[in-house]
Amino acid sequence: MKKLLPIFVVILSGAWLWQLIPLTLAVRDQAQRDEARPAEAIVVLGAAEYNGRPSPVLKSRLDHAYELYKRELAPRIVTTGGSGGERVHTEAEVGRQYLAARGIPVEQIYIEREGATTAQSTAASAEILKRLGASTCILVSDGYHLYRAKRMMASHGIQCVGSPRHAKEVSEAYAFWLYFRQAVGASLYDLGLRL
Repeated sequence: MKKLLPIFVVILSGAWLWQLIPLTLAVRDQAQRDEARPAEAIVVLGAAEYNGRPSPVLKSRLDHAYELYKRELAPRIVTTGGSGGERVHTEAEVGRQYLAARGIPVEQIYIEREGATTAQSTAASAEILKRLGASTCILVSDGYHLYRAKRMMASHGIQCVGSPRHAKEVSEAYAFWLYFRQAVGASLYDLGLRL
């Protein structure tokens, strides 16, 4: 029996890796598609902030959400993200301040400031949307992140479409690594691991 255990582990690992191939391709396809259409809210997934200023990635996500809002695709925005270890600012609050400074009425910007992971931020954002009576959203993040994040929102009863931020081009090898990593995350989420 002890001799069969390593073989079983190899077979199980191989089957899991084989299952990741189509999942990686699904992540890639989602990353390259902008599905923006009218919804009840825009949810911006957090990224780093530096002493009250959005990082370049967060700024790009916020700018994209701003453009969607200006196109009148949704009447409100939810910014997400906790403190990331900083004591003064959260990604969500920095996002709200940035969007308000660009002219979006602060009463139209809701914040989810507790999430430290995508799973936590999507769960809390879904609760905010439900309290607002909303069941649809446009999810803004990096393209490679949208497949997994959309599945998480859907698991909380929110119908969402993805709209990736405008990002600089990366090499095909690095892009594949990003897609594969997200496929692993989506697979683990399906197995009950909330990352």
